[in-house]
Amino acid sequence: MLSKNTKKPEPKIVLKNTFVDSTNNTKTEVGIKKFSKKETKKVTHKLDSLLKRINKRHDFHGSILVAKKGKLVYQNQIGYADFRKKSDLSEASIYQLASVSKQFTAASIMILKERNQLKLTDTITTYFPKFPFKNITIQHLLNHTSGLPNYFWVAENEWKKNKAPTNIEMMEFLETSKVSKFSWPGRKFDYSNTGYFVLASLIEKISEMSYSEFLDANIFKPLKMNDSFAFSFQNDTLRLNQLIGYRLYRGWRHRTIPNTINDAIVGDKNIYATSKDLLKWVNGLNSGKIISKESLELMYAKGKTKYGRKIPYGFGFRINEKNDEKIVYHFGKWNGFSTGITQYQEDDLVVIILEHTSYRSMDYLNKQIKKIVEENFDS
Repeated sequence: MLSKNTKKPEPKIVLKNTFVDSTNNTKTEVGIKKFSKKETKKVTHKLDSLLKRINKRHDFHGSILVAKKGKLVYQNQIGYADFRKKSDLSEASIYQLASVSKQFTAASIMILKERNQLKLTDTITTYFPKFPFKNITIQHLLNHTSGLPNYFWVAENEWKKNKAPTNIEMMEFLETSKVSKFSWPGRKFDYSNTGYFVLASLIEKISEMSYSEFLDANIFKPLKMNDSFAFSFQNDTLRLNQLIGYRLYRGWRHRTIPNTINDAIVGDKNIYATSKDLLKWVNGLNSGKIISKESLELMYAKGKTKYGRKIPYGFGFRINEKNDEKIVYHFGKWNGFSTGITQYQEDDLVVIILEHTSYRSMDYLNKQIKKIVEENFDS
């Protein structure tokens, strides 16, 4: 047992400069361009200082990436990947994206739409005739206006098997569940993990591929996101550099957060990626490599209820429009992972934050990063 006078051990802080001296070469790896070391010297110093501060004061163990006009401005990480082994995080560390995963599900639906394999006005019962909730369209699911109940509750209270249910098993189980919907389709915005697990199930049904295979073939491989994948607990094998989540225990110790009965389902969560892969994703999505400009505009546009009331969500993205600034973003929180992708569209600025020790101030950190970039980087 620790005595009262025992001090909290200082974490080993490794801040490795992402950038290397170069002449005319502006590439760090396939699919990513960067600003020069000279251009980013000041902002790098400030953001490195921020990383050290949030690690020490707020137990931040994760990565920050900033890009401007699609080019890498800054990428670095701090803290531990494994607290027992005291191994450090690196650029190769792979994080669970939590709800940031939803944008990949939404983009996959738009891919199928562009191939004329579905319509946004199609109802779920078109593809799953025994689905117990009627008159719910694909667009209702994308915009979180479906009114569906929470599948977490169903799994935790009605699922009796020891093995966690997969998507298809939960879709079949809902046919016999006594849970009722929250509201009528289209009436109001109600953020729903259930809606996105159903969307992933639709992707599997229509494409005749697993969700993981579909993403790999249609998004990850085309964008050379070589360290990204969907992961289903109890069905997939842990990969090299795949992180686990932690929480603080008794002040400064870190305990792993175990998987739950909800962790085999994909679509609403359970995509893993590195920060650089996520920059490839944002750049690829915005440049038309994955879907058309028209489909992207739908993803980035506020949805509406059936009464015409606008809601702050597009397809897989939250939308914030105020003071002549449009912010397209999503945060995620699950099993110790805190994640965020934020696009400040007027500034053509992207901020990607990935963390795995239950960090709680994602919105505040985003604002701090944006302020530092505004004050210390001009391009």
